[in-house]
Amino acid sequence: MATAFPKWTGTTAALRVQQLELAGRVSLVDRLPRRLSTVAGLDVGFEDGGTVTRAAAVLIGARTGEVVEQHVVRTPTRMPYIPGYLSFRELPALLEVLALLSTPPDLVFVDGQGVAHPRGLGVAAHLGVETGLATIGVAKTVLVGEYEEPGPVPGDHSPLLLDGLRIGTALRSKLRCRPLIVSPGHRVSHATAVKHVMARLAGYRLPEPTRLADRLASRRGATAGV
Repeated sequence: MATAFPKWTGTTAALRVQQLELAGRVSLVDRLPRRLSTVAGLDVGFEDGGTVTRAAAVLIGARTGEVVEQHVVRTPTRMPYIPGYLSFRELPALLEVLALLSTPPDLVFVDGQGVAHPRGLGVAAHLGVETGLATIGVAKTVLVGEYEEPGPVPGDHSPLLLDGLRIGTALRSKLRCRPLIVSPGHRVSHATAVKHVMARLAGYRLPEPTRLADRLASRRGATAGV
């Protein structure tokens, strides 16, 4: 696991160089077990006016859908929010909470972008390259690219394109809800990313792994005090 992050110096120059280098390591070829044993959901929130990063991880049995374990870590926020460089702000805490899981998940759902990013390295892609895990980015909004509005039925989808190249999928996950932006992070193809997100929907807009992690990261719901 390569966990060296450039120290924040007030400029994005070093971050951009590392992004481009890491983006070259991303694989969109499926490298998943035939039958998944566990999946994880990861999300990040912020406390105390953004000075504290709160990262949440939820491990779920792939066959049962039951929560196996969940963890939250709080760390000092290392840099301000800068569009296009979010992974450098969030990833240190995500790696820390991921390390608390008793077993590495077969697949990780991350609340954020995968390769649907100006330089192909959203937080899910960055996490995948850093850890070697298969990852999928599930975002609530578009960061970059354009798509035709998918049909109204859950499962309807259309490609998200940037300069004519597919970087993700606009996926209708629930009636009367805006589509999700699904993009591979690492070791997952576009088609497989959509398939696994659809398989983890349980009547909500978000798939269960990131929905549960979002509740923990934002301190909502009965388990928010973890």
